[in-house]
Amino acid sequence: MANVKQTDILTGSIPKQLLAFFMPIWFGTLFQQLYNTADTLIVGNFVGTRALAAVGATGPFVNLLVGLFVGLCSGVGVVVSQSFGARDYESVDRQVHTALVFSVVIGAVLTALGLLTAEPVMRLMGTPEEILGAATLYLRIYFLGMIPQILYNTGTYILRAIGDSKRPLYFLIAASLVNIVLDVVFIAVLGWGVAGAAIATVASQVASALLTLRCVAGSEGMPWHLALDKMRLNAKILGAVCTIGIPAAAQSAMYNVSNMIIQSCMNSFGTDTIAAWGVYGKIDFVFWMTINSLGIAITTFVGQNFGARQYDRVRSGVRVYMGMAAGLTLLVSVSFYLGAEPLFRVFTQDSSVVAVGVQMMHVLTPVYLTYISIEVLSGALRGCGDVRVPTLITVFFVCGLRVLWLTTMVPLYHTIATVEFSYPLTWTLASLLFILYYKRGGWLKRCIEKSGAVAK
Repeated sequence: MANVKQTDILTGSIPKQLLAFFMPIWFGTLFQQLYNTADTLIVGNFVGTRALAAVGATGPFVNLLVGLFVGLCSGVGVVVSQSFGARDYESVDRQVHTALVFSVVIGAVLTALGLLTAEPVMRLMGTPEEILGAATLYLRIYFLGMIPQILYNTGTYILRAIGDSKRPLYFLIAASLVNIVLDVVFIAVLGWGVAGAAIATVASQVASALLTLRCVAGSEGMPWHLALDKMRLNAKILGAVCTIGIPAAAQSAMYNVSNMIIQSCMNSFGTDTIAAWGVYGKIDFVFWMTINSLGIAITTFVGQNFGARQYDRVRSGVRVYMGMAAGLTLLVSVSFYLGAEPLFRVFTQDSSVVAVGVQMMHVLTPVYLTYISIEVLSGALRGCGDVRVPTLITVFFVCGLRVLWLTTMVPLYHTIATVEFSYPLTWTLASLLFILYYKRGGWLKRCIEKSGAVAK
């Protein structure tokens, strides 16, 4: 095991080990976002506002379908990290092969769903007719890359679960460079517009999947080594993955359904607002990739330490991550608030779009702090196998309340600010509930009893 390129998160200084594990995940998420950010930047500058709005309008639907499987992937990460922490390498081997087979099946299903429902969903979201055709074309090409995209995500969860957060970063850097180069060629040189952006993204997804699978297949002697004769679904393992993953997938789906409703609300304000919201999503992703990377890292950290029965280390790690999350979120919020206009002008020179976008950033960036407890605490609870209560809090008090607000208040007060207020309202309430449950909910004792472990 000495040759494994991983961070040992079971021993040593918790802040040092957490930072060493978190940073590659953060940079990897950054380069992953470059797929779509490159599309947005180049489309906005070389094609125009309508094309920019078309690409931006597809985001919520893409995130809905992809989020469903990424939620299931989180189940892979939890079961593998717990087995690896417990040094049960035979289980790790079966879990890896089951997960990869499942990825191909689900990827094929998502491809079919995306191709069949692209135009109807865009119409349902109220996408303006002037950008409907371009948005539908982008989606249909994008969904051709579902299998490689999901294989990459599954492989990444496997590698991170055993403590290797560096190689997924290297693969994403390579894939992002492929995407950027092809964006320039297809859009700026050949003039293929949104189709060129989608083709470049699919090509980069194929590259990242091939690199990840090559890494897993080449890990001779490791418990996660890929062998074709072992590629089969294990019903017991699939059940364990789904026990963790299905609630996470449902949670992701609810988030994205609420985001689709938000997109629909933004669509009602016209093309400039749609374009501004799309650009804001690219800038805003710096916060989301930071907080989501912390969530991924804490899930792996907690999963391995829970599997190793190091329960005091579990709680210590959560405290360290909460401090990291607060500090990083404050830094991002201040930077975005002060730099709103120049950041927007990187993507578009349309003054109307910039004005709307700056207003969005000035309203939303100061309230990022109200979200951090949701991500960090739900990730920690998931790492121990506790998914029921966190899912209920998220579904009802983030997503459900947000949908209720949007469907009742926006028709009465039809302003962008009314739509935006749905974020701090739901984040604040859900954060308070997560903190209360983490402090008083008795979750760790139940997880220990369920795992059959004896607390040290």
